[in-house]
Amino acid sequence: SIITIVSRSEHLPRQPAMTTWKRSTAAAAAAAFAAFLLIHTASAFVVPSGNALSTRGSALGSSSGSSIMDHRNEDGEPSSSEGMSRRDALANSGAALASILLGGSALSWPTAAFGADYGTDKRTICLTGANSGIGYDAAVRMASRGHKIILACRTAAKARDTVDRIKADLADSGSTVNDSDLIPLECDLASLQSIDAFAKNVKAALGDDGIDSLCLNAGLARNTAAADVLRTADGFELTVGTNHFGHFYLNSLLLPKIKRNGRIVVTASGVHDPDGPGGAQGEKATLGDLVGLERDGVRFEMVDGAPFNPDKAYKDSKLCNVLFTRELQRRLDAAGTGITTNCFNPGLIVSTGFFRDQNPTFTKVFDFAATKLLKVGETPHWGGGSLEYMSLDKDVASKGGLFYSSPPGSRKYGDDAFGKQFTVTEASKEARDDAKGSKLWQLTEKLIADARSSA
Repeated sequence: SIITIVSRSEHLPRQPAMTTWKRSTAAAAAAAFAAFLLIHTASAFVVPSGNALSTRGSALGSSSGSSIMDHRNEDGEPSSSEGMSRRDALANSGAALASILLGGSALSWPTAAFGADYGTDKRTICLTGANSGIGYDAAVRMASRGHKIILACRTAAKARDTVDRIKADLADSGSTVNDSDLIPLECDLASLQSIDAFAKNVKAALGDDGIDSLCLNAGLARNTAAADVLRTADGFELTVGTNHFGHFYLNSLLLPKIKRNGRIVVTASGVHDPDGPGGAQGEKATLGDLVGLERDGVRFEMVDGAPFNPDKAYKDSKLCNVLFTRELQRRLDAAGTGITTNCFNPGLIVSTGFFRDQNPTFTKVFDFAATKLLKVGETPHWGGGSLEYMSLDKDVASKGGLFYSSPPGSRKYGDDAFGKQFTVTEASKEARDDAKGSKLWQLTEKLIADARSSA
């Protein structure tokens, strides 16, 4: 990778010191490649969707039609038996990373003439992924309004630290928050046991009170060059196991605590759509006929039964999020709960801990180019605003089963974008397959039951 050109591990044989010229050349090469890739990929945002760069080869001028993740040996180097050059490998890996970063939509954008209405009543919000990225910003925003926030973080230490940081940030802005309104709790979505404990702690902390908004926001994306299949504590493939199975199980446990006319919010992404600019780069999201779940059970590698691919696993998890949202709404309506559930795309936000497993040099250059140069990126603050809008706005709660998104670069409108540029958008064709959504739900329930019975 690029970063190994400019650093040296103490565990490797000592190499001659790199000259300043070589370091500068390496950095320039990384910047040039990131800029080249971004310009090619981002062009899909400004051309008609029918002309979007829809394949990895056309986006990067590569003759290779397969991903680098399929051509790695145990040491992470391209396999010579596959005949893939280092240039092709780097290009394909970059395309996969870009597809995760560029999570927008190429659809037309309605501009509804209404603003946000957050009301004045105090609410109780349960938020996963509250310690970083848009989750943290949303927590600060909603705490500043006086709402009670259950801060669900992967470890108890992260949750306690989040409370301290929120208090400090609010104090810096001249605001205060009651200690009882910030509830730090551990919730590792890669462990059904941890989710069980979290749900019990939530019920104990709230007593007879209920949840107004359950925000299923946390998520992870593995390095797009990863070749190994990491698994959750219960055996699920880590990406889909965390982003889909973990939140599915958490929702099932907390659903009885959600107030009538409450809401559920799911953080999805535009990369779930293979016809969108983010989804068209690298491997495309599709769950196929769900044969991976049916054939391999808990030990599946990919939902569609294919060999593991980290880029596609993330996109598939976001497709699962949208299918889950729609099927959950159907079931909520049938039960007459009055609860609504919606999902949303916060846009291209690179400067968060979410991409900590990606190549750091590429990601930094990509962030600068996307946010500062081409202005197609959003900031964590704006993304947190989109999560706050989904969690509090009165109009959002009026109808469920919907996917919200905005044109790239909508941060230039500030919070005025919410309810205008940021509004309901059509999800992908596969995400609107209600029969597949129902089948995914049933298989997810079965695999979670199987995992719990074998624990």
